[in-house]
Amino acid sequence: MEFNPTHSLDDRGKRCPIPVLDTKKKMDTLQKGDVLEVLATDPGAEPDLTAWAKRTGNEYLGHVKEGEVLRVYIKKGK
Repeated sequence: MEFNPTHSLDDRGKRCPIPVLDTKKKMDTLQKGDVLEVLATDPGAEPDLTAWAKRTGNEYLGHVKEGEVLRVYIKKGK
């Protein structure tokens, strides 16, 4: 599956809630329609980021798991 991210955030090795907090900070700098790829190793990152995206008006596009690394894709909504 191809998500075509326009920006990337490397949060590998960081534990909850840091990936969500860093994602919020990065998304605040993006334009509507930009796609952020978040790299994380925390197993809770995918459900946390999915819920965060829904709650904040952004669009969770999906994720890809590559070994221990999770790549989560979120599209800037508003």
